[in-house]
Amino acid sequence: MAISENLFGRSRQRLTMLYSLVMIVFLAVILFVMHRSMEWSITSEQARELLDTAENVSDAQNYLNQHPELVIDDSVVYKNTNDRLFFYVFDGEGRLLNFSRASFRIEPFILDVMQDWNLPEGEVSVFTKSGENGHKSKIMMTAREVTGTWNGATGQRVYVGKDVTAMYNGMEKSTYALAIVGVLALLIAAGVGHILSGRAMVPLKAAYEKQRQFAADASHELRTPLAVVMASAELLQNDPSIQSPFLKQVLEDVRDEVKKMTKLVSDLLVVARSDNKALKLKPQKFDLAGLIEQTSRLMQPLADQKHITLNTYNLEKTEIQADEQKIRQLILILVDNAVKYTPEEGSVTVSLLKAEKGRVKFAVADTGIGIAPEDQERVFDRFYRVDKARSREMGGNGLGLAIAQEIVNLHKGHIRIESALGKGTTFIVELRTRLTSKGWAGLTRQEEKPAEV
Repeated sequence: MAISENLFGRSRQRLTMLYSLVMIVFLAVILFVMHRSMEWSITSEQARELLDTAENVSDAQNYLNQHPELVIDDSVVYKNTNDRLFFYVFDGEGRLLNFSRASFRIEPFILDVMQDWNLPEGEVSVFTKSGENGHKSKIMMTAREVTGTWNGATGQRVYVGKDVTAMYNGMEKSTYALAIVGVLALLIAAGVGHILSGRAMVPLKAAYEKQRQFAADASHELRTPLAVVMASAELLQNDPSIQSPFLKQVLEDVRDEVKKMTKLVSDLLVVARSDNKALKLKPQKFDLAGLIEQTSRLMQPLADQKHITLNTYNLEKTEIQADEQKIRQLILILVDNAVKYTPEEGSVTVSLLKAEKGRVKFAVADTGIGIAPEDQERVFDRFYRVDKARSREMGGNGLGLAIAQEIVNLHKGHIRIESALGKGTTFIVELRTRLTSKGWAGLTRQEEKPAEV
């Protein structure tokens, strides 16, 4: 149950994170589009107003040039202007002919802009000035030549602008408000997505639980008939009345297949019990180095069949408190896996490594085929086999390393892989050295410090 909870819990978190990421990207795009749309709408309308005003001021200046005797009040000629709209009219020699002044706060900045003006006629641009208090002022300006020549007056230019600081500030505030609303909506959507993903997991979890329960029940029920078949095959092999080589070969094949099935059923039962938290530890003190030496001797015949050198290294006495049978099973799985995937004339080495106080560390290294980087994270998955064809030939079922990791997890330890294709693989296991009623704690180890492999 714990495995399924972790599996579906992680899947639910990943779905929620993926959904949230999509929503964040969508929100960012929406905010960007809306901000650019508001900026375009504001600038386009203000630009149109400036161009119209520049044309009106140019026409008015043209009229004054034709009738220099007229004295007209600015409030009448330029009645379309407001307190934020300003204009300045200069002749070709840079003398100021007419104006509607801007605010004294920004007028020096405006004069600097006009002095450095190099934009084409009819183009509208926004200029920004940062104040001492950190506030930015924005002005939108355009320029237009006054047409016509009267009494030697040539090269007159009208500069028209508007203080658009308030408009841009309002646009920024609107964007911030939309961003806050969007974040709140995102949080609500993420919460709803988490709830919905949990509901979507319900039928999947139910199907998984049924499959897990079936594996447990089938494994338990198959043990007895397989034991009967194995016993019957062994009796027939020992029956002197059977002399036919063909029948003897058939019995040997049956016995081999039943052994494979028995191992598979046993592994499935271990996995099912681990899912149900039925695997219990029986901690006791024992010598890890002695256990490694003994287990390696048991695997020696299998190594000899492939002419593989099975070495043990640096096995100094190291006493730990753990479940001896499960640690034995862990070592058997790792050594068996190393021998299977090491070609003939290769070597397998089991050794103790240096570890921190209160911990032990051992490694199983081989000179086998190696594991690709993309497969290293998945070798501990159930039924996953890197080389499926080779695994079938050797009787592998893809559960050995999954069980090894489960045993390590039960002992609050870690297992990791160091491997390269064609150069071999090393499994490194690190365990704590003592199990108490309150959990794991360090147990004093001998003073000798074994060297690393």
